[in-house]
Amino acid sequence: MGWWQLNADTLARSRFVVSPFAETFACLKLLHAGDAAHPGEQEWLRTHLPSHRARLAAEPVTARLVGAGLGREWIADFLTPTPRDGERFADAVARVRTTPPDTARAHLRTSLAGPLPAELDRDDLPERAAALLEWVWEATVRPSWERRRRVLEADVVARTAQVSQGGWVSVLDALRPGRTRWLGENRLQINPHEYPPREISGAELVFVPVTVQRAGWVAWEDGVRYAAVYPCTGALAHPTERAAPSALGALLGPARATVLTLLASPLSTTQLTALTGQGLGSVGRHLKVLREAGLVERRRAGRSVLYGRTAAGDVLVEAGGHPQPKEREEPGDQPRRTRSRRRP
Repeated sequence: MGWWQLNADTLARSRFVVSPFAETFACLKLLHAGDAAHPGEQEWLRTHLPSHRARLAAEPVTARLVGAGLGREWIADFLTPTPRDGERFADAVARVRTTPPDTARAHLRTSLAGPLPAELDRDDLPERAAALLEWVWEATVRPSWERRRRVLEADVVARTAQVSQGGWVSVLDALRPGRTRWLGENRLQINPHEYPPREISGAELVFVPVTVQRAGWVAWEDGVRYAAVYPCTGALAHPTERAAPSALGALLGPARATVLTLLASPLSTTQLTALTGQGLGSVGRHLKVLREAGLVERRRAGRSVLYGRTAAGDVLVEAGGHPQPKEREEPGDQPRRTRSRRRP
């Protein structure tokens, strides 16, 4: 298996980071695969896949670049700069654009596990990759970024709460089940494949959620910064998990029971309004009653105020017949790795 060796200080200083670039690259992976994990992604693909394919049909070199960079076994390093806390999309994509052409070609040879096709032996590959990522951002991610950001922040709040309740081991084991796992003795498994271990003690370690459910990779600036990108969970990431159990509805009323059910992962009042179709005032009143009953608590994440269930709220929902959502496996997700960055 591939694993990282880290000391207690590195793990204690690790944190979660929301990255618009990581979200954009995850969406490029989804466009490339064309394989939705749930109806929300299916609808997104119906909207954006035709224009993506038309763009690549008009730019065959870029199409070949995408296929080579997102190969079956390897991701080209230069396509996935390591996410940095608070970094704007424009700054991250600039790191792709300024990749030396020789470096980009070398990374593509690694992702292809063989020689570079003649049509990719050129100096404009970083510019082409950056331009495509900018299009994915502007056309498919930026219009919904505020909603996506709130989903990602909600995931961060949920994971942070999990750290306080069950420690880092409970979080690391749940990021990508079957892929990430705490092995003990200061070892973090990052994928199930046989790769040489890496010593990362003393470096910065960040965990980066994305909303695309079959996306995930790792990246690093050797000895400085390491990142594990993982699919977030929650009602907005899995839109089908919204129905309140009938028994809970009979106890609390259908509208209030729906709000409580949705709060398996923290959400804002705006998110709850969008999910339930209830008015903002109604959602606020339900949250007030649920908080006073000790079933819901409030936390702040950046500019957002997020609500999540307490342990008592979890017990009530489970007793009503709605089991806690489990972390999902990602069937059909091909492992991605590079010569210098092993991708789970």
